[in-house]
Amino acid sequence: MTCPTCRSACRRFGKHRNGLARFQCRECKKTYTEPHADPLGGMYTQVARAEDVLKMLVEGCSINTIERVTGVHHGTILKILVIAGEKCEKLMGRVIVNVPVKDVQCDEIWGYVCKKEAHKKPSEKDDDTIGDAYCFVAIERYTKLVLNFALGRRSQATTDAFIEGLRAATAPDRFQISTDGFQPYISAITTTLHDRCDFAQLIKVYVQAPPEEQRRYSPPDVTHAEKVPIMGNPDSDFICTSHVERQNLTIRMHMRRLTRLTNAFSKKWENLWAAYCLHFAWYNFCRIHMKLRVTPAMEAGISAKPWTLRELLEAA
Repeated sequence: MTCPTCRSACRRFGKHRNGLARFQCRECKKTYTEPHADPLGGMYTQVARAEDVLKMLVEGCSINTIERVTGVHHGTILKILVIAGEKCEKLMGRVIVNVPVKDVQCDEIWGYVCKKEAHKKPSEKDDDTIGDAYCFVAIERYTKLVLNFALGRRSQATTDAFIEGLRAATAPDRFQISTDGFQPYISAITTTLHDRCDFAQLIKVYVQAPPEEQRRYSPPDVTHAEKVPIMGNPDSDFICTSHVERQNLTIRMHMRRLTRLTNAFSKKWENLWAAYCLHFAWYNFCRIHMKLRVTPAMEAGISAKPWTLRELLEAA
């Protein structure tokens, strides 16, 4: 270690609170920490300990569970989550660009922040950071790569932003895209992706069960599904949303905030967004898909090997 001020040799001078070696200049007596990467943005928590916290987060553990197991304060856990989420958001935006695709499926998964939409007070009705929070997800059918996602209300504005992000993520080669019957998709896709995709919707028709057979959390029965071509010449055999709907199960299994009938739901919009960013980056680059036997990023040709969570933090 050489002193950057007087260029003299330094001697060892104990360790920093985060475990890194400290050095002291023999001439000017200034002290320095050994050169190192700072993936946690100046936090004193050791990177290995933060990595353990992130491993538990992506495996579906709650904040209180992680605090009891690791001894890390819940405020520190949330700070690690936000920092990791910001880094994963930048990584996804930089790497998932111009990806060649063949078949894309889109869907929305429901969640909420602070309280459900029906429980909002009259003074909170215009506050979009409280209540329903829908995550729009686009997945490639064959590589299982999550191409883009957006968090917001189930509205035209969120749909437009989501499809614009999908355009940036995909190559200009022609591909097929399938969605459910949500009407804002028609305007967004025909406007933004008209030059590169064949578009169709799979509209499910539900039957309303008699009142005596209804249960609070039981979904209605599907009588049949209609395949409706919207734009271009979509192949009827591949009009499907099953793969992205299966992805919704993966999200709920690995994100404690989306577990139903618990008090683990998000209390802040920013924390929910960070959790989504961390989950999708981990899913694309770190988690080996059971069917593919590799990560989705490897299947898509974006990476050569599975990443660790530390590499995920350092890559951004």
